[in-house]
Amino acid sequence: MTTTRIGLKNLITDVPGLKVGNAQDENVLTGTTVILPEERAVCAAAIAGGGPGTRETDALGADKLVDAVDAVVLSGGSVYGLAAADGVVAAMGAKGEGFGLMDLPNVPKSPVVPSAILYDLANGGNKVWGEDTPYRALGRAAYVDALTARTEHEIGAAGAGFGARAGSERGGLGSASIVTADNITVGALVAVNCFGATRMPHTDAFWAYPYEIDGEFGGARPPADFKLDPDDWGAAKVNPKAMQAASTGRQNTTIACIATDISLTPAQAKRVAQMALSGLSRAIRPVFAPFDGDVVFVLSTAKQKLPEPNPLALARIGELAAGTLARAVARGVFEANKLT
Repeated sequence: MTTTRIGLKNLITDVPGLKVGNAQDENVLTGTTVILPEERAVCAAAIAGGGPGTRETDALGADKLVDAVDAVVLSGGSVYGLAAADGVVAAMGAKGEGFGLMDLPNVPKSPVVPSAILYDLANGGNKVWGEDTPYRALGRAAYVDALTARTEHEIGAAGAGFGARAGSERGGLGSASIVTADNITVGALVAVNCFGATRMPHTDAFWAYPYEIDGEFGGARPPADFKLDPDDWGAAKVNPKAMQAASTGRQNTTIACIATDISLTPAQAKRVAQMALSGLSRAIRPVFAPFDGDVVFVLSTAKQKLPEPNPLALARIGELAAGTLARAVARGVFEANKLT
């Protein structure tokens, strides 16, 4: 009997019609990730953190003119990292790609490239770049990387997660996928730079352990006698139980992209994005803090129709997105810390 399973690569690129590219700067200790649909795709975003940094998210509303995007960019660099989308827009525009109400001679189209950034400025590396930040070049490099048929991509210390921190340990870029018995594919890609901890206090077990498939992030489990102290945040950047004091600022943020091959309207994609946010709360504690800028995008590559009945099928996709995102968070942190 056919059962629900992870995709062939256990990456967001198991979703048909999608490529991913990464670029990073080891000297600056930062990076960028580009999610590139083969054709313009419906996209929505849900923002839950108290300190987000985004571009073009207002254009994604179901009541707005543009109903599809050309790419999604995730980047380090805080506000400077928003320039990564400039590199992608310029490269796509030069090829004549993007949105245009009509074709006019010598008038370029406008690529629609929503993006979100995380704060890795205080995580090491040489950030003394003056007026010439590295992010436009990183965005273009990640876009070129995606173009080279990148249906496989790096996770861990890669792309937008290259300079990330997850609580008090190294953060990273995570990805995961799921394929249902009736062949719905959902994937998740996430750059984990959270204020909270991804592991349960005083254990190696990830909060996302109930969702783990085939030991994909180490298989650690909490001890049988584990008891949660509600005020113990474990290896978060600040732990009130330990009476730690630190400057948190906007030095955090987890940014993610969900993709599915099911055709969604902008309103349906928005609902999936809102449901997918719960994947972050399954994998990170605390989450959506005032100094996190947590954002989740949803892309539909529209390779097959939404099964009937629509509301139930949509609920299935939203729940699959949440569980897959939780797994991707743990995979990103697990793979990044294998190197340390």
